[in-house]
Amino acid sequence: MKSAVKELMFTIFLVLASPVSILYLIGSVLISKDRLFSGYSQLMSLFPGMIGNYLRVGFYRVAMTRCDKEVVISFGTIFSQTDTEILEGTYIGPQCNIGKSRIEANCLLGSGVHIMSGKGQHNFSDLDTPLREQGGEFSKVTIGEDSWIGNGALIMANVGKKCIIGAGSVVISDIPDYAIVAGNPAKIIKMRN
Repeated sequence: MKSAVKELMFTIFLVLASPVSILYLIGSVLISKDRLFSGYSQLMSLFPGMIGNYLRVGFYRVAMTRCDKEVVISFGTIFSQTDTEILEGTYIGPQCNIGKSRIEANCLLGSGVHIMSGKGQHNFSDLDTPLREQGGEFSKVTIGEDSWIGNGALIMANVGKKCIIGAGSVVISDIPDYAIVAGNPAKIIKMRN
């Protein structure tokens, strides 16, 4: 019975989010998909509480590469790239900023976590060209299953499965499975296995 009610709720909120989803899909024909997506993500981030979560999930199931229905995307969290995947059981805390990424099943992201689209987003080698014109490369960052990322962490590289990233850590290099890391730059302080 409980699962049937939950399924009904997911369906209702998918329908309620459909006007926004349809406007987004129409607009994406005319405007860069990621640029448009970023604006819609900002709009969807403003709905509070459980209703806001259900509306966000309803929209992201249509707009992202993948967004499973059994996830929590808290108030104030914004996404910048459509090529984002959020798998089942994931919790994303308030005011996170998520770039091009794959967040695998059962991950926990604290408040204010930033997952950037890799560490090569900005080039800065040419002193004669303004920074904003030098471009960069976006790469997909993976957060392994059942990992926990503490409040305010900045993630620019892949995180293995079953990892713990300390609050405020800055991850600039890939983290192996089962690692507990902390600091700036993040260093392994212990292995969970």
